[in-house]
Amino acid sequence: MIAGLHEALAEGDFGGKAAQLGRAHRSGLPVPPGWALSAAFVERVVAGEGAAVDRLVEAFRALDGPAAVRSSGVGEDGASASFAGQHATELNVRGREGLIEAVHRVHRSARTEAALAYRRRLGLPPEPRMGIVVQRLVQADCAGVLFTRNPTTGADERVVEATWGLGEAVVAGLVTPDGYRMARGGRVLERRAGDKDIAIVWADEGGTREVEVEPERAAALCLDDARLAALEALAAACEAAFGGTQDIEWAFAGDRLYLLQRRAITRG
Repeated sequence: MIAGLHEALAEGDFGGKAAQLGRAHRSGLPVPPGWALSAAFVERVVAGEGAAVDRLVEAFRALDGPAAVRSSGVGEDGASASFAGQHATELNVRGREGLIEAVHRVHRSARTEAALAYRRRLGLPPEPRMGIVVQRLVQADCAGVLFTRNPTTGADERVVEATWGLGEAVVAGLVTPDGYRMARGGRVLERRAGDKDIAIVWADEGGTREVEVEPERAAALCLDDARLAALEALAAACEAAFGGTQDIEWAFAGDRLYLLQRRAITRG
């Protein structure tokens, strides 16, 4: 089954990330447009079933631009298991062959030894079921993560990390991101400039590439007061829609803020 993110998506069919993004979309949060592939549909694509592959390509073309292909495993991004860093994300996917290969890579990522060991540690069923989200890719000026509670101290404050370009530079540990702390409501408690001498950006041929950032910009803060206020508003909206703590991945393209992923803050 393939469904738009605006539809009611069952976590047991489409996986945790798709269900979370679908709920966010229906709550009016700024989620990029996209499609959710059920775990059963992904298996059909991986098996090379022609009708499933054709339907996937049709949905991809409807996005009218490069895509991000993200894991959405059943049990992923729940209250006790995030699989952060375990399952693959493929960025700037272009063309039929690139799309099919991206789906295969994300599907395989659920079956690496690290991912399977994580499942065993959490007592999850041994055989993974991998749904997938295919979204229009945001060409980010800056991106990063936001926690609605300090993940280190537990303090009731917003913690933001930001870098130039795509947020994968933060996830991969390629840069020291800017760090911000805000009180609930948006009052800025701390701004700390990082060392963002590398940015990850789109590559013209597909995928991503690393580019050097000039020293002056590398040391400049990514987020001004207006962008921090927008992030505070997004944090509050996610809390209202989902309740509890929020671990948010976000991106700015110009003045427009996008919600890329959200999950509960976990220690798993």
